[in-house]
Formats: sequence, C-alpha cells, structure tokens
Amino acid sequence: MVDIWNGMTQAVWLMLTLDPELVEISLRSLRVTLSALLVACTIALPLAALLAVRRFRWRRGIIALLNALMGLPPVVVGLVVYVILSRSGPLGVLGLLFTPTAMIVAQTVIIVPLIASVAHQSIRELWAEYHDLLISMNVSETQKIRTLLWDSRRALLTAALAGFGRAIGEVGAIMIVGGNIDHATRVLTTAIALETGKGDFGLALALGFVLIALAVAVNLSIHWLGRTERGDRW
Repeated sequence: MVDIWNGMTQAVWLMLTLDPELVEISLRSLRVTLSALLVACTIALPLAALLAVRRFRWRRGIIALLNALMGLPPVVVGLVVYVILSRSGPLGVLGLLFTPTAMIVAQTVIIVPLIASVAHQSIRELWAEYHDLLISMNVSETQKIRTLLWDSRRALLTAALAGFGRAIGEVGAIMIVGGNIDHATRVLTTAIALETGKGDFGLALALGFVLIALAVAVNLSIHWLGRTERGDRW
C-alpha cells in the first residue's frame, strides 16, 4: 500500500513539474496517433460513403470483411507490418522499421476497418433519407459522397473518436514495429509496460494519467465540435 501511495505521489509530482521524459513520450504518442488517425480517416471515410452509395458485385463482401477486421488482433498486424518493412521484406529498402512511421502504418491498418464500419452505418442511414432527393437532382456520385460526408459529420466525428481510442491504447503492434526505443519510438503504452516491469510505478502511473487525460480531452473536444448539446437537448 505504501508503494502505491508513493507511486501516486511521484506521478502527481512528475505531472506538475512537467518532467521532460514524460512530456517527450506524451507528445510522441500523440503525434503518432493523430498522424495515423488522419491517414485512416482519409482512407476510411470516403470508402464508407462509397460503399453506401455505389452498388457493385463485391460490395457486401467488402462490408463483411471490414466488420470482421474490426476484431483483428493487433499483434498480427504488427507481425505483418514487421515482415513487410523488414530488410528481407518488399519495403525493407525504405528503412522504416523501428521508426515512428512504421508505428503510424501499423496503427492505420488497425483503425481503418473500425472507422470505416462505424462511419458506414451512419452514412447508410443518411443515404436512405437522401436517396430520392439526390437522385432527382441528378448529381454526380462524387457530389453524393461529399454531401453525405458533410451532413453526417457529427457521426463521423464519433467514428474518428473510436479510432483514436483504439490507436492511443495500442501496445502490441507498435511494440513489434517500433521496438520501444528510448527517445525514438517509445510512446505512452509501451513506456507504461516497460516502467511497470522495472518497478518504476511513479512514472508508469504518470504516463497512465496522461493517457487517460488525452482520451478524455479528445472525447470532450469531439463533443464540443459536434455540438451535440444544444439548449435543453442532449
């Protein structure tokens, strides 16, 4: 009990004094995750709208595949990305293994199916409402997709938030492709695992508090941007 209390006290002190190591790891984790989220949204959101608007042969199969990949084990993603980026892999010449870029790639692969699946559900419902109107206006497919993405932006923020939560808490895949290298690829989750194993509960708890704070801050930001609360309506 004394060790826990001492760890909590040290964690609070590290946060109040803005410990350089704590700040460095936190900023790197946030940078990697937000980069992966941006890339994933660029891929997943247009794909979700396209699957809602266009009818083609393999559409149902792709939707089922995206739903299935939502539960893809992160360590498997890490292993696949590791093999591809390793020296003997097809992209080994790029030298991306054990870099933040490799971590971004792994996180992107993990959250694209999640964001696309959640976004598709919302866009499909909106498409059912807008279908007749947009067809009667004789707009192009690109215009349909743009309209659906814009009018469902609040729901898409929720999809992005789900992706952020999945990415920021990921440890297995980024441990494999990043290597948890100090001052290079060490992020919040991998640092927590390392410091806990070393018995440094103060820094581990501080990192954990920062991780929770980031998740809450992003949640509140999405809530504010989406303006889900207006007047007496929640």
